[in-house]
Amino acid sequence: MEKFGKSQAVRRVEDVRFLTGEGRYVDDIAPDGALHAYVFRSPVAHAVITGLNTDDAKAADGVHLVLTAADLQDAGLTMDIKASLIRNRDGSKGAGPKRPLLATDRVRFVGEPVAVVVADTVEQAKDAAELIEFDFDELDAHVTVAPGGPDLHPEALENVAFDYGKGDLNAVEEAFANAAHVVEAQIDDNRVIVSSMEPRGCWAEWTNGRLHLCVNGQGVWDQKDGLVNVFGLQPDDIRVTNPDVGGGFGMKAMTYPEYYIIPQAARMLGRPVRWMSERTEAMLSDNAGRDLTSTVALAFDADHKITAYRVDTLCNLGAYNSELGQFIQTDLFAKVLMGTYDVQTTWLGVKGIFTNTTQVDAYRGAGRPEAIYALERAIDYAARQLGVDPWELRRKNFIRPDQFPYKTATGELYDVGDFARVLTRVEAEADKAGFPARKAQSKAQGKLRGLGLCYYIESILGSPTEDAKVTFNDDGTASIYVGTQSNGQGHETVFAQFLSDQTGIPADKISVIQGDSDLIATGGGTGGSRSVTVQSMATLATVDKMITGFTDFLAEDQDVDPNAISFDDERFRIDGSNLTPTMLEVADMARAAGHADLLSFAAQTTLPGRSYPNGAHVAEIEIDPDTGVVEVVKYTVTDDFGNLINPMLAEGQVHGGVAQGIGQAITEHVVYDPDGQLLTASFMDYGLPRANDMPMVTFYSEPVPSTQNPMGMKGCGEAGTVGALAAVANAVLDAVWDEGIYKVDMPFTPNRVWTILQEAKGAAA
Repeated sequence: MEKFGKSQAVRRVEDVRFLTGEGRYVDDIAPDGALHAYVFRSPVAHAVITGLNTDDAKAADGVHLVLTAADLQDAGLTMDIKASLIRNRDGSKGAGPKRPLLATDRVRFVGEPVAVVVADTVEQAKDAAELIEFDFDELDAHVTVAPGGPDLHPEALENVAFDYGKGDLNAVEEAFANAAHVVEAQIDDNRVIVSSMEPRGCWAEWTNGRLHLCVNGQGVWDQKDGLVNVFGLQPDDIRVTNPDVGGGFGMKAMTYPEYYIIPQAARMLGRPVRWMSERTEAMLSDNAGRDLTSTVALAFDADHKITAYRVDTLCNLGAYNSELGQFIQTDLFAKVLMGTYDVQTTWLGVKGIFTNTTQVDAYRGAGRPEAIYALERAIDYAARQLGVDPWELRRKNFIRPDQFPYKTATGELYDVGDFARVLTRVEAEADKAGFPARKAQSKAQGKLRGLGLCYYIESILGSPTEDAKVTFNDDGTASIYVGTQSNGQGHETVFAQFLSDQTGIPADKISVIQGDSDLIATGGGTGGSRSVTVQSMATLATVDKMITGFTDFLAEDQDVDPNAISFDDERFRIDGSNLTPTMLEVADMARAAGHADLLSFAAQTTLPGRSYPNGAHVAEIEIDPDTGVVEVVKYTVTDDFGNLINPMLAEGQVHGGVAQGIGQAITEHVVYDPDGQLLTASFMDYGLPRANDMPMVTFYSEPVPSTQNPMGMKGCGEAGTVGALAAVANAVLDAVWDEGIYKVDMPFTPNRVWTILQEAKGAAA
């Protein structure tokens, strides 16, 4: 068997637990008798706090504690949630204003936490919160993603948090000056709310001075580091656990104020305290995604080869820096700036803007969907302006297979790729040749039909280092301890399947242990499509140690040379002997012989380089001009994910990613009013895609195995979203181009599409 496994479509074993109500989510497993916390949040977007009286709330029925910023300061907590700062183009660091755990002198967005009430029941805590007297002098709000407006922080003049640049601006300007053709467009990337199935929540308890925080996050170590910083404790005094998690999508990777306030409440009361966000509360307080506007320009020579690419972006950070907020539309955007095209002359300039809105940070893809959306919209628009086929313009400019390994203009090293081959496959699978007939049929029915292509590439992110440990248990089973964290992706299935493929241990005898800082010393958590690739490499290294250890044991036990023993991924073979023990049988032999050291193996590995999943998405849409409704009627994906452990799970990840992309493109629309009030703060107003918004998604694998890991994998968790945005948007543009409409922006809601069609009709008349 090859190192990458048997590539079998194994059904997810954890789904039985989830679908029968046996999941262990954070709100299901809070300790008996835990008190309930409720967060009192700012009702206004921008104001100076003039008074905060909690006396009546403290005296309310069932209330045990009311915490304010002053209480946290008196307790000695560090009041600043740390965030990473990008380098400005002049070498200085971006603005780093403090983000308090609870508001101190000012509030800066609707939903900012001001106080926390702890009571016997959540209803009592809510009732008490109504008694808090919160006085403020309201200030003008700044909700426009542009410099200027009322200052939010003295550290950020004109509300500009950073001014980032990457590339050679002089070379880009020279290339544009000498270009045969220049095409420029403004491309808006709308804000989305990360509507995970399970909102954020946590509970905390202290035992003999030691803190246990249980939180539905994307890894335990970042949370633990934050607690060390805020509480001033030693790492050994803190345990963080992640139970089952109902979706994360980047939003749950970060720390939030509640994850420090709830432990402090539990410490002060000497009792466990629990908190669970409600849906509107989540929409007001969870990190949002996207929210940027880019002006993009492409320079071409006379033969339509791209000679330079320039992007100038304004991105919304919200009221404060979130943990990775400054990096999303800068460093992470830059990783795939030029996508799959052979262009070395590029420039990315980005200004980050503070606004009186919720923070913006990673959302499925974290900068790469934004970069590919801007590029692929620009490529498609340029093709139409130049009068050439968008597919052929891409082919002409692709990096060729013989150019790999290929160092991009922004320093990424693409190891392998065959983009033209993937494009040819999706062209056939999507039946591009039959599209004109389908378009004509739609026209006969009074509808507009469009075909949109996006060719994407993404860079696997997160730490390239990961740990794995395998133990052999007394009951004849094995456990694998992993440093990643499932948020619903099927890790329990795929990690057990991979270990089974490499060792012959039956998958149903393997337990996957994750999300406990006491059991797993270090790890990178989940995010950036890193999990399966980095975890499997660590597993391979652990298996190598198991084989070596068991081989030496068998050699001693059987009095043979170690070179006479081999392992074939299922059994050990000993030359000249009929003895063919399995891994589990050798573990039993070692246990019986008193070799406890052979019952646990661990390894840490680091990927030698990142991998770059890529592929082509083709969306076919139909518009009803009478209503403006956009329907995705056909959707085809051909991906190069390298080798796959479980193709069914990979396809499921693509389906989920496409759903999120279609949601942003067609139905999801975050709206703030000029005063900073969120007008889309419930599912009555915020349009998540529903089943009838989704087409059947057909998926095909066209692998070019990566050279940067022994499994040849490339990751797949975020690829569906990276490709879907531009595919749908380009399809809409294709449908309305002949109507004289040359600019369209997400979201393509019925009202927006109907309006632009009516305006075009009026202009033509």
